[in-house]
Amino acid sequence: MDLRSKGERVFDGILAVFMVIISFLAIYPLWYVIIASFSSSNAINEGRVFFFINEFNLSSYEEVFQTKNIIIAYGNTFFYSIFGTLLSMVLTLLAAYPLSKKRMHFRKLFATIMLITMWFGAGMMPTYINIRNLGLLNTRTGILLHGCMSTFYVILARTFFEAIPEELEESVKLDGGSDWQVFLNISLPLSKAMIATLTLYYFVGRWNSFFWSMILLTDADKIPLQVLLKKLVVEMNANYSQAATIDYSTMSRETMVYATIVISIIPMIIIYPFIQKYFVSGVMIGAVKG
Repeated sequence: MDLRSKGERVFDGILAVFMVIISFLAIYPLWYVIIASFSSSNAINEGRVFFFINEFNLSSYEEVFQTKNIIIAYGNTFFYSIFGTLLSMVLTLLAAYPLSKKRMHFRKLFATIMLITMWFGAGMMPTYINIRNLGLLNTRTGILLHGCMSTFYVILARTFFEAIPEELEESVKLDGGSDWQVFLNISLPLSKAMIATLTLYYFVGRWNSFFWSMILLTDADKIPLQVLLKKLVVEMNANYSQAATIDYSTMSRETMVYATIVISIIPMIIIYPFIQKYFVSGVMIGAVKG
């Protein structure tokens, strides 16, 4: 028996309709990009693509994968994303854990120094000059090290570590355990939600990284996918004007853009379901205790 009042039922109904509308507005743009990438240029130009693929064809994908260095760029993006995320997580956890301990000497000083970096940045030119002076221009190491740690994520991780009961640490210490054993055997296993969430944030940031890769890298065999796709989209009009073999009835600049977008987001779509359960519980990190 429904014990809700009439007003509550009306409110729940309105809320449900509102959530359906918001969900549709969030999902439909992505869905449209996917179906448009598999539709013909004529169907898109004539406005016949709404909810389903119209005049299915793979010409745009064939053209994208025939682009020079596309596979190398894809591999570079995975390299930067995977190893960059690993480096970022190691540095973030090693910085956050000591800051979560009140017994750490100069704890507030180090925390303040880190917080300053959230308010003030060196700027583009000083950063570029610094990377150049370190000999990291046009190197994979430079891409991995640049922006490898986020102060905000360190604060989130520190807050999570502070919420772990100190009694657990004391029990390990009584058995002769060291700080490293506490960190590896107690703190990290209890922080899976936080680690998964920050890993997702770092990975997405690395995957979508574009500007500094474009600035720091010049060799074609080192650039990531996002930079190559940018060049592909920018140079697409010139390529079409020079190519007489392209069938404009099935493929156009617009369908090529949609195809490149789909190619770039596929890994995110595949990875997210596997860590969603951690993401849901970890997304509230720092919401209560600051």
